[in-house]
Amino acid sequence: MDTKELLKKVRKIEIKTRKLSNHIFGGEYHSTFKGRGMTFSEVRQYQFGDDIRAIDWNVTARYNEPYVKVFEEERELTLMLVVDISGSEFFGTSEQFKKDTVTEIAATLAFSAIQNNDKVGLILFSDQVELYIPPKKGKSHVLRIIRELIEFQPKSRQTNISEALKFLSNIMKKKAIVFMLSDFMDDDYERTLKIVGNKHDVTGIRVYDKRDEEIPNLGMVSMMDAETGKTQLVNTSSKSVRTHYKANALRLSDYFETTFTKSGAGTISTRVDESYVRKLLGYFKRKG
Repeated sequence: MDTKELLKKVRKIEIKTRKLSNHIFGGEYHSTFKGRGMTFSEVRQYQFGDDIRAIDWNVTARYNEPYVKVFEEERELTLMLVVDISGSEFFGTSEQFKKDTVTEIAATLAFSAIQNNDKVGLILFSDQVELYIPPKKGKSHVLRIIRELIEFQPKSRQTNISEALKFLSNIMKKKAIVFMLSDFMDDDYERTLKIVGNKHDVTGIRVYDKRDEEIPNLGMVSMMDAETGKTQLVNTSSKSVRTHYKANALRLSDYFETTFTKSGAGTISTRVDESYVRKLLGYFKRKG
């Protein structure tokens, strides 16, 4: 992709997602994700009705009259976007690839965060961590994140969600808001997710295509595994083949829902031909 085309794509996503974050998600994001707690601001003279537990006894003794500590909400937070860029994300039978929907959702969340003066970081992963951008503030930083989401080419096409979660756990020492975006065509990440969920506010966003869940009867079809590159003939007219395909898809989606819920994390599932705006807004309202 040449620079001109890339900038055009970045601008298109910026216009769409900033509009969403300005008019819809900004306030919802702020009310859903509270600050880390209360931080000391100043001392002032005691006034009638003040909580005596807030009295600063050292200052009171120094000035021989009562003073209280004043606290305010520590608002600044860190948003981490953990995004799957494995081969299966480059699949879509509707208007766009799963990767395109993931990019739009990630950009909307990022703009909502910087509206609230929060930092935003990015982890791109396949079966390894492909790219890490440390959390920072500002529009130019978010635009860099969008550029990477659009054009980054992974070394591997396979998926390992557990590896991404381990990396996140090692680099993020303070509590963060974590959104993991993937089709979650992987399992065996329950233990790692539980560790991350104990420390961070985690939400999994499953973005999938209707053909991830079932295949139509099209006779003998040549199919390629997007993550291994292997091609094989599949008899889609066979009911048992279609049933097995659907059962495996349901197993993975159930594993996603169950594992995230057990770990105290939130879940959103949205198909590429559905409105992710409605799904996100509903989630924020429930969580807030």
